[in-house]
Amino acid sequence: HGAVKNEDTFKTSPFHFDLWFYFTLQNWVLDFGRPIAMIILPLEWFPLNKPSAGDYFHMAYNVITPFLLLKLIERSPKTLPRSMVYVSIIMFVMGASIHLVGDSVNHRLIFSGYQHHLSVRENPIIKNLKPETLIDSFELLYYYDEYLGHSMWYIPFFLILFIYFTGCFTPVEEESRMPVAALLLMGPSSLYYWYLVTEGQIFILYIFTFFAMMALVMHQKRKGLVLDSNGLFLFYSFIITLVLIAVWVVWLWNDKILRKKYPGVIYIPEPWAFYTLHMNNLHAAKESF
Repeated sequence: HGAVKNEDTFKTSPFHFDLWFYFTLQNWVLDFGRPIAMIILPLEWFPLNKPSAGDYFHMAYNVITPFLLLKLIERSPKTLPRSMVYVSIIMFVMGASIHLVGDSVNHRLIFSGYQHHLSVRENPIIKNLKPETLIDSFELLYYYDEYLGHSMWYIPFFLILFIYFTGCFTPVEEESRMPVAALLLMGPSSLYYWYLVTEGQIFILYIFTFFAMMALVMHQKRKGLVLDSNGLFLFYSFIITLVLIAVWVVWLWNDKILRKKYPGVIYIPEPWAFYTLHMNNLHAAKESF
């Protein structure tokens, strides 16, 4: 399954505007939009002991995203390792489903005063729980949400994108250019990847994928092969994402509170931690006036 058929070698593929458009749209609506929908829609519609609107968004994401990833693989001009793709899709769905449960509870805790810029044990509503073993349970929930769920979700996600990227090379120089539609989609796509990397705390996974893409581009260039329009779209989106991450880190470099939550060598704050720390305080100050 992993071998590239000889007859596939010089096949070309047009820019998949429909798939990239649907992919970008559903990422913004179903992934980025789910916590927003949970917050802005009335609690009377979605009680705290029932799934929120964001949970239904997440359920739709868990179905639609694997389908679009499979369609991307199907449209590749190369024969790609299908067994690896299918295993990755299964892992993706498992990870995203684990994340659905943990993230649902963690985001609903916001209505009870939970603050995402603090650790689980430092949160005012958690640290005084009795018995203290309940705090361990909330830390386990956080682990499933932020670590296990993210790993099983994002590792296969980036692996599938990289597998697809390996088939995006052509010997025809004229095909190594992007149409206007690709340029228009690049901004929203790059901004979403910035959100994905920062909120998911997966910079190491992202940067290794990006380095692997760069190495593959240089290797294929020696063979006289260049990226086609789909490969350029994905590669440039990753480059712009890196720039956005750098700007984000520089902007929040001296934030002492966020520094405390992210004490490691790699300092990349989560957007929702920034929101609960600064934007909520800003809204509260405005309401007091």
